[in-house]
Order: sequence, then structure tokens, then C-alpha cells
Amino acid sequence: MKVTCFLARSYLFQRAGSRSMFTSSKHDTTSPNWFRVGLAFGSSILIWTLLFKQHRTDVLEYKRRNGLE
Repeated sequence: MKVTCFLARSYLFQRAGSRSMFTSSKHDTTSPNWFRVGLAFGSSILIWTLLFKQHRTDVLEYKRRNGLE
């Protein structure tokens, strides 16, 4: 009985004491941080552009090596 009570107390204390200091307050969803939104979309567009460019060069190299072009 005492072990169960001790484990329950330790579990509750662990849950209460494990709050991150970076999430101490909720974000305001009515006014987003447009710099971070633009940075996220811009980096996504950059990565997709590099992916398509790399794919195009890989396809051209494949065709050149196999004599398809």
C-alpha cells in the first residue's frame, strides 16, 4: 500500500515538474509572426527548387550515360 502511494506521488510530481521553460505561455494565434511564416515557406520553396533542379540534372546524366539523348 505504501509503495503504491509513493509511486503515485512521484508520478504526479514528475508530471508537474517536467514543464518546459520554452512553453510557459501559449502563442498568440490571432497575430502570427510573419517573419517566421515567411522563413518557413521560403525555405520550403528553396528546398523544393533544389530538389527539382537536382532531379533534372540526374535525368539528363542518366540519358547521356545510356545513350538515350
